Formats: sequence, C-alpha cells, structure tokens
Amino acid sequence: MSFDKMFLKPEDDMDFLPIIPLNESEGENADGVEVPSEIPILPLRNTVLFPGVVLPITVGRDKSIKAANDAYKADKLVGVLAQKDSNVEDPAFSDLVQIGTVAKIVKQIKMPDGGTTIIIQGKSRFKVEAVVAEDPYFKAKIQTLKEEEAPKDPDFEAYVSTIKDMATEIIQLSPNIPSEASIILRNIENPSFLIHFVSGNLNTDIKEKQRLLELDHIRERADVLMQLLQKELQFAELKNKVTNKTKAELDKQQREYFLHQQMKSIKEELGGDTNLQEVKEMHKKADAKKWPVAAKELFKKGIEKLERMHPSTPDYSVVYNHLDLMLELPWEDYTEDHYDLKKARKVLDTDHYGMGKIKERILEYLAVLKLKGDMKSPILCFVGPPGIGKTSLGRSIAAAIGRKFVRLSLGGMHDESEIRGHRKTYIGAMPGRILQSLRKIKSSNPVVILDEIDKVGNDFRGDPSSALLEVLDPEQNNSFYDNYLEMEYDLSKVLFIATANNLQSIQPALRDRLEIIDLSGYAVEEKIEIAKRHLLPKQKDLHGLKTSSFRVNDKVLEKIIQDYTRESGVRELDRQLASVMRYQAKQLAMKGKLKSSLTADDIEKILGKPRYSNELYKTVNMPGVAVGLAWTYVGGDILFIETSLSDGKGELKLTGNLGNVMKESATTALTYLQVNAKKYNIDPKLFEKKNIHIHVPEGAVPKDGPSAGITMMTAITSALTGKRVKPHLAMTGEITLRGQVLPVGGIKEKVLAAKRAGLKEIILCSQNEKDVLEIESDFIKGIKFHYVKNMGQVLELALV
Repeated sequence: MSFDKMFLKPEDDMDFLPIIPLNESEGENADGVEVPSEIPILPLRNTVLFPGVVLPITVGRDKSIKAANDAYKADKLVGVLAQKDSNVEDPAFSDLVQIGTVAKIVKQIKMPDGGTTIIIQGKSRFKVEAVVAEDPYFKAKIQTLKEEEAPKDPDFEAYVSTIKDMATEIIQLSPNIPSEASIILRNIENPSFLIHFVSGNLNTDIKEKQRLLELDHIRERADVLMQLLQKELQFAELKNKVTNKTKAELDKQQREYFLHQQMKSIKEELGGDTNLQEVKEMHKKADAKKWPVAAKELFKKGIEKLERMHPSTPDYSVVYNHLDLMLELPWEDYTEDHYDLKKARKVLDTDHYGMGKIKERILEYLAVLKLKGDMKSPILCFVGPPGIGKTSLGRSIAAAIGRKFVRLSLGGMHDESEIRGHRKTYIGAMPGRILQSLRKIKSSNPVVILDEIDKVGNDFRGDPSSALLEVLDPEQNNSFYDNYLEMEYDLSKVLFIATANNLQSIQPALRDRLEIIDLSGYAVEEKIEIAKRHLLPKQKDLHGLKTSSFRVNDKVLEKIIQDYTRESGVRELDRQLASVMRYQAKQLAMKGKLKSSLTADDIEKILGKPRYSNELYKTVNMPGVAVGLAWTYVGGDILFIETSLSDGKGELKLTGNLGNVMKESATTALTYLQVNAKKYNIDPKLFEKKNIHIHVPEGAVPKDGPSAGITMMTAITSALTGKRVKPHLAMTGEITLRGQVLPVGGIKEKVLAAKRAGLKEIILCSQNEKDVLEIESDFIKGIKFHYVKNMGQVLELALV
C-alpha cells in the first residue's frame, strides 16, 4: 500500500515515496535485529527517516552506492543521517546531523541509468559517537536510543485521536494527496508508528522533522507534532481559501493565455495548427481597419470563434468567409469628391452631347456638397428610350465628381437575396450584389448605376423591387441590413442612379423614392453631332482606321440617319457607321488607299437602298386616312389611322392589334360624331346604313393608349364627309365625349418622330405647348404647331 508524497509540495524535488509496512509493529520492534556498534552511514538529502516508516530512495553518489552494496551483502543494515543543508552535493561528515535512524535495506533495484534504488525501513534511532572511516564511504560508531513505550492514559489517547483528525483534515484540504490516504491513516493502530508516520510525511522544514526525531519522550514528540500539524492545518485552510478566491478572480488575460496554449496543443494533436497564420493576418488587417464600434465587436466575436475551430470543421469556412467580407468592406473609406464645378461640367460636356437637365442637376448636387460638406445622396432615375446613353452618363458623372463607378444590372432579377444577401448558414451563401460591389471597388461613396430598374422580376422566390425600397430610401439606407453580413451598413453616401425605359413598370412605392429625370430621344441635328464627336472616332479606332484621314460630312451623316435608322437613340446609327467602317477597312486593305470623303452615292453602295422613306406620308392623300403620333419604349413613332365605310347596319369594327384604351377612344369618337353629326354636315342616317372599319397598320405590333383619340375622330370624319386630311399633318391628343382635347405625354419624342418623317404641321392640345417650348428650337425648325382645345378646331385645321 502506498500514497503519493503525503503532505509534500508537488514542486519539491523529492526522490522518495513513503510506504506503509504491511505489519506496522515490525518497524517498531528492533529486538529481533542485532545492531552492530559500527555501521555504514547513508546521507539523506531531502527528508528524515523515522522508525517504522518504509522509504524508497535513489542512491546516486559513488560513496552511497558502495555503502548500500556492502550493507546489502552483509546484514543489510545502514545508518541514515539527514544532511544539514540539502544543497550540498558532496557532504562531509560534519555536514550530517548526529542523530539518525538505523534502517534495513528491504530491496535493492538496479536502474538502467546505472543508479540504484533501495527500499529501506526504519528500525530504531541512534546517536553517532565517533567517525570510524570516511573512505570508501562513511562509517561510524553508534549508540542505539531506546524508544519509550506509548502511555496508556486517556490523555495520550486524546493526543493520538487529535493527530489522526488533524492529519485527515489536511488530506481533505490538499488536492494533491489522494483521498485513500485518510483511510490508511484511520487504520493505523500503533500510537508510536502513527506519530512517526505523520512526522515523516509532514510538509514542514527538515530541521523541524529532525527536532521531532531527536525528542526522547513520545508524549513530548506528540505535543510538538500537534503544534506543527495545527500550523500546517491553518496553512492548508488559508491556501485553500486563497486558491478558491484566485480561481474566481483569475486574471482574464492569464486565463485566456492558458486556454489558448491548451487549445494550441489540442489542435497540434489533431493534426497541426494550419489556421494560425490566417488568424494572425486577420488580426493585423483588423488593427489597421477604420470601422464602426458595432462592426469591431462583431469581428472580435467572430475571430475568437475562429481561433477555437479547427480548419477541417465544416463551419470553419463559413466563419472565415464572413470575417473576410468584414475586413474587405470599405466601412469608412471614402474617395474625395472633386468640387471643381467648371471641370465637372467640362467632363460631362465632353462625354455627352445635350442632356442639359441632367447636367444641371449633377452640378447642383456638387454645389451643395461643396458648400455644406455633407449631404444625403439623391436617388436619381433616368427614364428614356434605349440607346440614348443613360448608363454611360452614370460613368461620366462618376468621372466628373471623382468617384468610383459600379454598374448593377437588375434586368430579370427575381430573387431578393441578390439585393439583401443569403443567410450565411446556407451552403454557397454570399452577400448581396450591393455589398459585393462595394467590397470590389473599396469605396463607400461610389456612383452606383441600377440598370434597367423597370425590368426587375417578381415571382414566388421573392420581390427584389421591395428589397430595393430600403436601399433607395435616403431616410433608411444609412442602416441597410444585409442578411449575410448580419449587421447594418451605411449606404447614405452612395450616389444611386437608376435607369429605366418605362416608368409604368416600376412599383409605385419604389417610383415614389426616385427623383425622375426624363431623357427624350435625340433630334437629327443632335445625332449628327454625336456621330461626329463620339461614334465616328470610336468606329475608326475599332476598325484600324484611326490614322486614315477620310471625311464623312454632315449631309452624308444625315442621309444615314434619315434613310437607314428609325430610333430615338443612336445604337442603330452606331451599327450602320460600323458597316461603313468595315467597307472602308476592306478598301484600304485591298487597294492601299481611300477616297478623301464619302458621298451619298457611296453610302447607298455600302448600306444598300434606303430602308425608310418619307415619301410614304406624301402619297397618303385620300379621305379616311389620318396620321397620328405615338410614343413607344424605343421613342416616338408615326401611326396611320385608316377608316373605310361599307354598307351594313352601323357597326364599328376595329383591327390592328389595339388595346382596350385605344378601342374605347374609337367608340368615344364615334359617339361624339353621332351626337354632333349636323354640326359637321354629316348625314345622321349614314350611322345606321354604313359599317365603319378602323384599322391601324402594322397589325403585328400591339398598340394602346388614349393619344390617338383626335386622330381616330379626324379619320372617321374624313371618311364620312369625303374630305381629305391635309397632307404632311400629324396630330396627337385625347378626346372626351364633350369634344374636349386633353394633353398627352411623350411630346418631345413624338415631335422628333414627326420631324424625322418629314411632316410639316402638328396639332396638339394647348396644354402641351409648355412641352414643345422645352425642345431646342433648332431641332424643330420647319414644323408648324397648332394648339387646340376642342374637336371643332381640330377638324377645321385638318380637313381640306
């Protein structure tokens, strides 16, 4: 039976293990052992041996090994004396105490390193009388000291019981002593052995132990032992109290360091710590990052979680990617705006011709920024037909104010997670497109073009246009919440510019948040300028003709625009110019030279016969046919309204793929004429005898809207009266049952379409006069405008 280092500090350099003998009386009974008067002496370094106690000791000194070997071969008895100073490596006899214990070598074990371990048992105390020899080992003449019999009185029994109780209590308070030790202690019955055993294992100074050994009277020894035990018990209680208190108040940094070291060891055992460098890099980036307190706290929690994870765990990449996004987002990184308004205007004018309204709005925004230093960015929306430069204008604005540029195409987007991001727990989750863009360009105040906002999808997967409500509201977007990021992000400094072809397709709540700026189509004069300044140089460069000096004059450009394109923008014109440049490139490659300038005949040779002709409107000179003006998403267009009469019962027939509103306009026009037939010299019986058929050509194209109302009435009146409509005349306006003419939209596009078609006169509602005044006078030169309030005026002007 044994227990480990009872009452001994674990950090002490001990080289023994106390052992309790199987027969405790055996150690105390030295009568059966004849102790010689001269005996080999074995110095003991760290402890004191008491009679009856068994102790294993490692013998390392040559003298001690020789003494142990000789004794083991003879009577197995040695005298054990404690060193006065345990730090002395090679003690002289004078360094040893004078009273020690005769010990019997129970077992001798040879160790692999050449040392010897012996197990010795104390037999009786002795006193050194003289030194007999110092070589090859110490040998002394001794006198054994008789042990006093243990008293039988109750007083001494109380001493023994108290010693047992105190020793047991110390064992319970000391976490390093096994609990079995108290059981062993309880089973010791011999009072002398109990005192010796407890004394030998007491955690006290060697001098105190030696004093106990030197005391002759057992009662006196018990009394001193009790005092030492009392002192030790108080120390153990205090130590226990301090330990518990320290555990509760353990310094956080030390505790974390300790845990980190343990975690490091565990990770190394699991297969190496591969994320140490990654985490270190993240810490380094985080220290240099400018970000809000909330973001800093979230990052701190995330990095602590990452440090506890092994790279092979499934969640490691989720946490790592989230932290990586946080580090790469430009939280408080802004580019510096250029407040030079003259330079900004120059940049805008260089990149785009015309568009005065938009340029003024951008310069106003810059002026406020310059004066105030800070303001919420407006949410602009450019609405207009395709190909007029809405998207490229966004890039130009970014260049003018010195900001970075991002384009987000919203066409066909059907999942709101594209805007708000996915929750990071999903496989393949990622942040929304807005945060991805900011992460890419490293700026929190770019110009963001939300392209084709009117073509956002909407299905069972979600409604992205509803998610855009938060992004495009200046009152809310300073705390935009991305599901992946899991915290708010400030978008208030971002200049959002949306583009759309048709406002009607945009959700009303979203439309309400946008500052609408209408962009109408280009006049022929504008297109010529755009072709000269931008399209021709671009196409020359693309086709390797940059160094060629051939010219394309205004007349030739006008022919291409008039005869080969029908559009509000310039995309088709760009394609036609590309065809011309390809032909020129082929000529240069084959012949090695080019003509100095292109003529109208050259254009017909390259592009073929004209695709569009204005002759069509000159030949329309028969009753029942009127020319209307329509607005489509690609700009303005010309619309023919044909009416014919046939014998029947007064039915109205409508063809040409017309929408409900357009059909209702025709019915309204007919009803008005039936009521006012005499006023316009129409025989009322015609409405009963004749069927009226209204057809709008290009039947495959769907048509709708109220703006063809006055054109339909004019066409029906023309058919019923036999009077022809004035040539080169177009009209647009809504009618009422009372014959009033109401204003319509898209006037600039319609007027420019009429100009392109070669028409000379236009009838409009008087309330549309303000729209005409906004068009540059040079673009509408040669067109006469008639402003009307009722149908009487329309028919008076239109019918010959």
